[in-house]
Amino acid sequence: MDVNIDLSILEVEPAQEYHAKADRFLTSHQLLDFIKCPWLHRKKCIGLIEETDSASYLIGRAAHVRILEGREAYEAAFALGGPVNPKTGKPFGAGTKAFAEWAEAQGKPVLFHEQVELVEQMATGVAMNNQAVDLLLYGRAEGVVRAEYCGTPCQIRIDWVHPHRGIVDFKTCDDLTWFEADARRYGYHRQMAFYRAVLAQVIGGQMVPVHLIAVEKKEPFRCGVWRVSDDTLAIAQRENEAAIRRLLVCRQKDQWPTGYEEIRVLDVAWACLHARAACGESHHAAATPRALLAGPGLPEAS
Repeated sequence: MDVNIDLSILEVEPAQEYHAKADRFLTSHQLLDFIKCPWLHRKKCIGLIEETDSASYLIGRAAHVRILEGREAYEAAFALGGPVNPKTGKPFGAGTKAFAEWAEAQGKPVLFHEQVELVEQMATGVAMNNQAVDLLLYGRAEGVVRAEYCGTPCQIRIDWVHPHRGIVDFKTCDDLTWFEADARRYGYHRQMAFYRAVLAQVIGGQMVPVHLIAVEKKEPFRCGVWRVSDDTLAIAQRENEAAIRRLLVCRQKDQWPTGYEEIRVLDVAWACLHARAACGESHHAAATPRALLAGPGLPEAS
């Protein structure tokens, strides 16, 4: 695919400013919340649910800045390390009063020594993967695009845009072995389809390639690269667009279902069948009625 993205279309905007505009522009995370549960989406939008800044989220955000934006931006965005105990020559622990007083005075997010080392190990892991290095060799980090998509104003903040390789999204994970399952579980394909479709609104409708870079947050800090297939993105785009149409109806009617208003069918035998098939016990399937193989008729979530 011949790709040539003009990087000047990407706005440079601090993360805080970008997130402050989420009340006027639909984001991928808002859409994923809506797909999961319209009522969850609504409660977050009106401030009834606050986003929590967990230690895992902090590490992921720090790794994004360190690896994609560079050391200078990383050291400007985070306070690193902490005070050293003059008696022992070792850093004060994160649970000590001395560390708490130091952290409070920094005026920005704090990473204690072990967290700083963890981020550096992750950066080293990415640097060991030639495919990841190649994707991140040239481009722009955290570029913002705003456009109308499916009749609603949308915004995206793309981890990395390579002018000739398209969208690159950076993820951290616990175990790279299960990353593909995590991608399905967390809807990364839907997130990337949303990014690609919104970006297409300002680059003449071109659907660019999408890659995911993932690195482990523990030893051996493996890094892997995936290209998201065009078929997967096309299917996810259709699902996203159907969800946006439902979102607009919910807004119009001010009705926000949970998606579980109807009685569903729980068929344990069907679940066991698939578990056995996964373990190679195919002879069970031969003796199973066709109706059971078809699975229960679960209602489509709103």
